[in-house]
Amino acid sequence: QEQLVESGGGSVQTGGSLTLSCAASGRVRVRYCVGWFRQIPGKARERVATMDGNFRSTYADSVKGRFTISKDNAKNTLYLEMTSLKPEDTAMYYCAADVRLGPCTSDEVDYVYWGQGTQVTVSS
Repeated sequence: QEQLVESGGGSVQTGGSLTLSCAASGRVRVRYCVGWFRQIPGKARERVATMDGNFRSTYADSVKGRFTISKDNAKNTLYLEMTSLKPEDTAMYYCAADVRLGPCTSDEVDYVYWGQGTQVTVSS
């Protein structure tokens, strides 16, 4: 069964840190394009970060310098390290995987597999 399972979400105060993990299984491989997206109620899901098959990453302007995407192909796991968290980072975070090596897009429709989401709440 192809699936992505996120973990690591939670509640932190402004300035805190969290690291999200996303374990892939079945035919899902993180060695292809992968990404983290987030969504708040009533708004469209937005790209946070992506990483292609050559480990090249892209970030939303709002998280550059604070968030780091990484992956371990051997463990088939994707990560998102989040530092200097702000209340506006509060959202449901989703990991996603495609079946292409790259280039990765920021459009959610281009990703085949999705996790169930993990909530991140940042309080002021």
